[in-house]
Amino acid sequence: MGDDGHKIDGNFRFVVEPTASATAHVAAQDDKPVLLTGMELDAAKAVLQFHKALKDGDKATVKRLLADNVIIFEGGGVERSEAEYEQHHMSADMAYLKEMSVKTLEHHVTVSGSSAVSLSRSKVNGTYKGKIVDREGMETITLQKQDDAWLITHIHWSN
Repeated sequence: MGDDGHKIDGNFRFVVEPTASATAHVAAQDDKPVLLTGMELDAAKAVLQFHKALKDGDKATVKRLLADNVIIFEGGGVERSEAEYEQHHMSADMAYLKEMSVKTLEHHVTVSGSSAVSLSRSKVNGTYKGKIVDREGMETITLQKQDDAWLITHIHWSN
């Protein structure tokens, strides 16, 4: 049983080493700290490029940063490849993000060999299809270094 009361099956282990990179504390507009670690890493730069490409509607860059066999969890569903994401939700995600203001609350990136993990929280505000949006989103991204490039192998988005 985990500390939060959820049952842990099997031999699962996930470790994020908080000392793997420097920590910067930046005062947010509402006087709460914004925590950023590992932003100088190339894996972090790939994640930030991915975010920018989604917001800018740059499909070519999004596709370049996603591994062919990426697995994306979003809204209770799963997409099992870059091609499936492109066919199903990529355009909708781009249209949505184009209308939103996204403020990073916290973002941590760590690298271990040819693997990396990005964990972030963001505040999302705006109006989309006539509905006011005001929510906090969470994102987990895993990356693998392949041929000197960081590719996104998994994304989990939740509200």
